[in-house]
Amino acid sequence: MSNEIYEIERKFLVKKVPDELSLYESHHIKQAYISTDPTIRIRQKDDEYILTVKGSGLMKKIEYELPLTEEQFAKLSKKIEYNIVEKTRYIIPLDNGLNAELDIYEGFLKGFMNVEVEFSSTKDAILFDPPTWFGKEVTQDYRFRNSNLAKFGIPRNN
Repeated sequence: MSNEIYEIERKFLVKKVPDELSLYESHHIKQAYISTDPTIRIRQKDDEYILTVKGSGLMKKIEYELPLTEEQFAKLSKKIEYNIVEKTRYIIPLDNGLNAELDIYEGFLKGFMNVEVEFSSTKDAILFDPPTWFGKEVTQDYRFRNSNLAKFGIPRNN
């Protein structure tokens, strides 16, 4: 059975990395794209494997997730387009029960970082006041979608 949800999020570049990242929950993520139109992604998050299909949209989009076995993930990995995206994601608590998901990229995207915050409503997303360590907002910039990072690398003039 699939897990269908609406994902409502805002994405930012990072002005300053918070101190003592080791104090926060973190996950190693490896993801790749079988298709970017529509977006079909496979992801390994620590020891968990997931197939995700995403609808179009920037701040709000429908998303379906299906669990995979390690063997299914390995088979689907042979069908990927573009580069594999690897990153460490830190979960940093914010006010109002929100979490910042700070992604520090590895491999061909080494040196790049961004941060996302997911919301329960579009209204909450619009009213969100980012912390001072967040940089420029890139929610509406397609270049910063992970699928485009996999295709084109780190955007110039960001």
